[in-house]
Formats: sequence, structure tokens, C-alpha cells
Amino acid sequence: MLALLLQAAGGSAMTGNLVLIGGIIVIFYFFMIRPQQKKQKDQKKFLDEIKKGDMAVTMGGIHGKIAAIEDDTVLLDVDKGTKIKIEKSSISLEASKKYADKK
Repeated sequence: MLALLLQAAGGSAMTGNLVLIGGIIVIFYFFMIRPQQKKQKDQKKFLDEIKKGDMAVTMGGIHGKIAAIEDDTVLLDVDKGTKIKIEKSSISLEASKKYADKK
């Protein structure tokens, strides 16, 4: 009889643990994974929409105006007559928006 009671109590504890772990996974998804996926989606959309003449800031902090866009590279005009070729993926969405808002 005592063994049956202990076994039943162990089963409900196991269910409680599974519910707790499931809750942690749901919280982790909504607070960590989902916002990161949204941020990546916004970054991709931003890179697809950039055009010649836009002001941009790279992840390394270089400010400039986009002079030309090729497939995966961008020609960035950083000063009069000074242009550098960078990867499109190195342009920062957040820094570029902050820079555009200042002006």
C-alpha cells in the first residue's frame, strides 16, 4: 500500500516537473528566440531596401554615403573622393537609423 502511494506521489511530481520545464521553454522562446528572429528579419529587410544616396554606418563605426550597390558589396563614400568597398552585411541597422535621426 505504501509503495503505491509513493509511486502515485512520484508520478504527480514528475508531471509537475514537466510542466515547469515546459513553462521555462515557453518563456525562453518568447523572451530570447522570438525577439532575435524579429531583429534578424528587420536587418535583412533593411539591407534589401538600401539604395544609392542613403547614409549608412558599418558595424565597425565607419560613416558614409552609399555610392553604389552590387550583389553583396556596397561602395561607401566616406569622404570627398574616398570610397571603400564593404560587404553589405556589415552595415548596421541600429547605428544607421541613429545616424539618420541625428541629421
